[in-house]
Amino acid sequence: MASGGHLRAAALLLAVQLLRLAAADPDQDGGTVIPAESRPCVDCHAFEFMQRALQDLKKTAFNLDARTETLVLRAERRALCDCMPTNSLR
Repeated sequence: MASGGHLRAAALLLAVQLLRLAAADPDQDGGTVIPAESRPCVDCHAFEFMQRALQDLKKTAFNLDARTETLVLRAERRALCDCMPTNSLR
């Protein structure tokens, strides 16, 4: 099967990468390190994202509520006009 060969090749590549990471010099600088005190936490970003999402949902719910109310009033008016004889409107 060709997929078995692909799976073995992927496993081999993964093993080679893991060996390279294990053999890497631990003192090697991986880039600029930002102190924890000066970087915002992931939870703060998630909280801000959820706040914005909640505000968007509230706006959507309000718009849907207003639209539903408009449609209900329109349907009630249409039903009222349909059931009244036209000569009683004069």
